[in-house]
Amino acid sequence: MFTKKTVSFLRALKRNNDREWFRERKEDYEQHVRGPMIEVLGRLSTDFNTFAPELIADPKVSLFRIYRDTRFSNDKTPLKTAIAAHFPSRHFARNQGAGLYFEVAPSWVWIGGGMYMPSTSDLQAIRHQIAATHPRLHRLVMAPAFKKTVGGLTGDRLSRVPNGYVKDHPAAHYLQFKQFIGGCEYEAAFATSPRFYSELLHVFKAVTPLVRFLNSAMLESATQPPVLADARPSRDRRRTASPPPVATPMW
Repeated sequence: MFTKKTVSFLRALKRNNDREWFRERKEDYEQHVRGPMIEVLGRLSTDFNTFAPELIADPKVSLFRIYRDTRFSNDKTPLKTAIAAHFPSRHFARNQGAGLYFEVAPSWVWIGGGMYMPSTSDLQAIRHQIAATHPRLHRLVMAPAFKKTVGGLTGDRLSRVPNGYVKDHPAAHYLQFKQFIGGCEYEAAFATSPRFYSELLHVFKAVTPLVRFLNSAMLESATQPPVLADARPSRDRRRTASPPPVATPMW
């Protein structure tokens, strides 16, 4: 679906990252870059039904815009030089939860998934799940399909076990993770290979169990009532309108 013209356009865009240059070549972008990506999303929307029906493959949700948000960045180049899409779970609000992702860039193709920037509350929920269900995550990332396909779990880690956990916790290695990623990088030309789509599915199938583990942790945390600070219930009905006790984090 992607062709040599896809990669050629992205490389030219990297050299000429300018709105006017892009505007004059918008038709080429639609034909050789965005168009093929839309085709991939269409095929994935069908194939996800066989192994990840909870994930969304819809251009309105999945496809990243070509224009960069430069409001808070020192880099003022207006355009992204890669075509990328993410596939979130339909059980979460927009831009929430773990999911799958791939991109075609001028110098590489990256395929994988997981969670790149969990919020503090999401990270706490994931760590709680890791500790409570150990060694479930260990078995998942050491499974032959995951290990052979993406090599292992990657992502930034703390230098020590986070507060709230003993340093010799059996899941200490995984509790140190701040990101949870499984993926593969290829040369840019791989996007044009006849093997591209089958490899895309292969990697996505291998990483989906990790995505489900992360999402289940956050969904379970969201459905549990907050752990409240110790407080004796008042017997005076006149005080029922007073503020509730302040929630205390579990970890």
